[in-house]
Amino acid sequence: MPQTGKTKTRDMTQGPILKELVLFSLPLFLGNIFQQFYNTVDSAVVGNFVSADALAAVTMTTPAVNTLIGLFLGMSTGASVIISQRFGAKDRKGLRKAVHTSLAATFFFGLLMMVLGCAVTPALLRFMQCPETIFPLASTYLRIYFLGIEGLMFYNMTSAILRAVGDSRRPLYFLILTSLLNVVLDLVFVLVFSLGVAGAAYATILSQFISAFLGLFVLAKSREDYGITWKEMRIDRAALAQIFRIGLPAGLQMAVISFSNVFVQGYINRFGNAAAAGWGAYGRVDAFVMLPLQSIALAVTTFVGQNAGAGNLERIRKSIRQSILLSTGITYLICIAEFIFAPYAVSLFNQDEDVVRMGTLFIRTCCLFDGLCAFNQIHASTLRGVGDATAPMGIMIFSFVVFRQIYLFVLSHITINIRLIAFGYPAGWLVCSLLMAIYFAKSHWEKRVPQKQ
Repeated sequence: MPQTGKTKTRDMTQGPILKELVLFSLPLFLGNIFQQFYNTVDSAVVGNFVSADALAAVTMTTPAVNTLIGLFLGMSTGASVIISQRFGAKDRKGLRKAVHTSLAATFFFGLLMMVLGCAVTPALLRFMQCPETIFPLASTYLRIYFLGIEGLMFYNMTSAILRAVGDSRRPLYFLILTSLLNVVLDLVFVLVFSLGVAGAAYATILSQFISAFLGLFVLAKSREDYGITWKEMRIDRAALAQIFRIGLPAGLQMAVISFSNVFVQGYINRFGNAAAAGWGAYGRVDAFVMLPLQSIALAVTTFVGQNAGAGNLERIRKSIRQSILLSTGITYLICIAEFIFAPYAVSLFNQDEDVVRMGTLFIRTCCLFDGLCAFNQIHASTLRGVGDATAPMGIMIFSFVVFRQIYLFVLSHITINIRLIAFGYPAGWLVCSLLMAIYFAKSHWEKRVPQKQ
């Protein structure tokens, strides 16, 4: 195993815990900001230069996209855990098998998602009760997006591989470059060529293909143990089984939760086009607020994976406390600003008075509860890092799907107050945090960490 001091990898089995988490999280956070720019720029450009209906069409497709690619994103999580564990254990042969298996499987999953996504687009939009005036725009954007899904998948997998060995910087550089390119292409396709929502979709998938190429190029040129060679590019059944063992529960969780958001979008759509557009703007704004928390949680998975492979149990325990405090504090600081400046944030996407009013209502109803997610996300990331992905899946599916849908069904039959409907999000976060904390305390997760010899 190459020495980490001579490479771009980061060995998180030693050194100050908080420093390691912050240094690893910061590139992830910046990368996630630029990742959000893809869809956010699409939304801002079409919302300001096309129409409010175009904004609603682009933003309401997010739950549908996440539903279909959730299984794959779970696989990238599983791959990251397995690779980080083998990296921490200095298992060169196992590391190479896991890397090549992950990439080979990505190609086949990408083809499946492309065909499936294009085929089910009309059904998904009807299920979401997409207004007829928006339906053609949403269908066009979604189908083009799915045609380029291979680019998104390969970028996510190559980034997961690099992060698993402690390299969170190069995925950031790729995103900075391609996000800026996406801005330029959005403006060119929408303003110069007048392609509307189709232009925004084309800009996104072209940028994602370039970021995927950059990730593959780095891995192909690397001489480290995680570098790839085309003659080794095959699926190892044992490695794939291990990736699925962790990745499938995480993927099912992402897909099912995203599918539940399709239900939520359907409830919001009942209140009209302005509500749909306002809800979309809230989603785009709040996604940025949650980025520090999500970045820290992602760093925790890699940190725990490496330290579990090395048998550093006490180091894992300390990281849990420090990461919860760090993520909660940062999230609430940002939420306060989000609450105060909500109308200005929504107006970046569309200046229609009704859209701004609805978006502001949604933000101020939900944002001050974002900090609750720190508890369920950090605990879930720790459990995945030690190889327990099933329990977080079950708890999150119950909280974000079963409980939330019961809440929305009941509330929609006894009130027409849209604020109470929107509160379904924070209610699910609260239930999830409580259940996750109880399971974490009772699960004896520590037994999954091998003892140091």
